[in-house]
Amino acid sequence: MADKGFSRETLVALHETEGIGWKTISRLWDAREEKPIAPGMREADLRDAGLAPKAAASLAARLSPQAMEAAVERRRRGGLDVVTWADPEYPSLLRSIEDPPPVLYWKGRPELLRRVAVGVVGTRLATAYGRHVAEEYAAVISAEGAAVVSGMAKGIDTAAHRGALRGSGGTIAVLGTPADQIYPPENRRLYEEIAERGLVLSEAPPDAPYHPGMFPIRNRIISGLSLCVVIVEAPDRSGALITADRAIEQDRPVFIVPGPVTSPRSIGGLRMLREDTARAMIGPEDVLAHLRSHPGFRAIREEFPENKPATDDLPEPEAAVYALLLDGPRTIDELASASGLGPGPLHAALLALQIKRKAVQQPGSAYAAL
Repeated sequence: MADKGFSRETLVALHETEGIGWKTISRLWDAREEKPIAPGMREADLRDAGLAPKAAASLAARLSPQAMEAAVERRRRGGLDVVTWADPEYPSLLRSIEDPPPVLYWKGRPELLRRVAVGVVGTRLATAYGRHVAEEYAAVISAEGAAVVSGMAKGIDTAAHRGALRGSGGTIAVLGTPADQIYPPENRRLYEEIAERGLVLSEAPPDAPYHPGMFPIRNRIISGLSLCVVIVEAPDRSGALITADRAIEQDRPVFIVPGPVTSPRSIGGLRMLREDTARAMIGPEDVLAHLRSHPGFRAIREEFPENKPATDDLPEPEAAVYALLLDGPRTIDELASASGLGPGPLHAALLALQIKRKAVQQPGSAYAAL
């Protein structure tokens, strides 16, 4: 969609011009049919469109053919592309929030923006329990075809991305730095894997200076892309609680993985449960039950055939058990009834599937495909 009055490169130019913020871009976007902004416009024309003299001069320079070409070349060197308000590919769920970013820079698989997604976030100073839960729950959610969105920070975010990469739903990393800058540096290998098999996103333009204030701002994108948000270990004044607050503002459910009442890393989430602003989550099925009511989730396996994993490489009875798990998590009793296998062969098949990382055991003796 080449939106009347605006091109994607016009939006990028506005977004990258110093002194022009979200409110100004939004105002110009709303008036685009009466007062279009286009490459090559002169400073006087931009002042007529309502821009202050300094902003008009800066934008006129940025809209010049040389500057426009240089911006495209800079993205090319960084392996980046963009999706903007002017593009039909811009995710509709994110577009519906109060302050959607006009431009997202990306690297990886943009088709993940069409998937139903779940945000999974938490503290950087995670416990072994928190990292395990985040990774395993994310793996199960991804195995069902939903993308897992997080911020690639240390701790819970890192564990969630790693778990999601084990499933077919994939993962989206929303950075507080430009999309071609790796932060934190120790996550270089994870970044490279997500850029290849998942999607890296940022609203920060290439070469934007590091600013800690970008990290809480980007949290609205994590929640905005997600049908719901899962919090795993969040102390008071945690960045994860900012994501939770934004999710609540955006009318997205928040799920809390309960932790020990004696742990400072769990107190923020436990307070939300006490205040009845979030739901307790004791297994991935709690989130999957919410997702399954959404039409987009039901269409995932039709739109993305890779969410129908092959069982040809598995021997019987492992293939039969795995095929049952692909339809959703099941208990031992349900698997025994549906497969007709006795206790010995069934447990052997489940053990083999877990060793091959095809299945995972959930709380309550249920099993799910990976």
